[in-house]
Amino acid sequence: MDDTSIRATKTPSVPALVRGLAILERIARSRRGLTFAQLTREFDFPKSSVHTLLLTLEREGYVQRDDESGRYMIGAKMVSIAGPTIDAVVLREKAAAQMHALAAELGMTAHLGILEGDAVSVVAKIEPPGHPQVATWIGKRVDVHCTSLGKCLTAHLPDDQLERFIDTHRLLRHNENTIVSPALLRRELARTRAVGYAVDDEEEEIGIRCIGAPILNWQGNVAAAVSITGSTSRIHSDTLDSIAGRVKQAALAISHELGFAAGAPRAARTNSHDAA
Repeated sequence: MDDTSIRATKTPSVPALVRGLAILERIARSRRGLTFAQLTREFDFPKSSVHTLLLTLEREGYVQRDDESGRYMIGAKMVSIAGPTIDAVVLREKAAAQMHALAAELGMTAHLGILEGDAVSVVAKIEPPGHPQVATWIGKRVDVHCTSLGKCLTAHLPDDQLERFIDTHRLLRHNENTIVSPALLRRELARTRAVGYAVDDEEEEIGIRCIGAPILNWQGNVAAAVSITGSTSRIHSDTLDSIAGRVKQAALAISHELGFAAGAPRAARTNSHDAA
């Protein structure tokens, strides 16, 4: 053991930091958050210490307190730090059973995607055996404006973020079906919000249709999207409604796995174009 390692083992930890991290970890493990009273009962810390630590964590953005319930939950800064890891590991784990069931039942490929920058990253793919393969893979980045995953993920953005995205995002034309008009894209995203699912109607690839639905986290925000991909002979006017209903059902089940409570209010968004 070198001198640095010896000094590290002899250097004491900071008690307040250890306590703060213990509280933060406990809040992160809770689905609905914890009240001050619950935390003081769980930890053998003075109430004044718990209060000071919570106040510090809240001020720094690592936790947030719901004014109505008084519960402390993970804050935006913690989510931004852990986001990529949560997306890659937790989402796949929580969505696996539903994606397998969806692919097996419909006989088509299921995808799970998240919004990263100006594109969608595919983080999971389930392909049923014996069916035509789809040219996608985990880690592939696809355009937002012409995929069902992308439409689901952007349709629920706050108005200012959506407008900034449309203004700066290049609407690349893949074929004659691709939406390349900002006005038409706004209309399509409004439709997606209204019906609860998105359709890629041969917009990225001729002969292929996709239906996607948004996945919500415990805060009611869109965290990811799940989709089913099939040929136009499998997804058409006679089958679209039933397939869309099944994809929405899977998305809701995955949302519940992420802590979204049925009947809970969705995160508010302001979009002036919905009235258009």
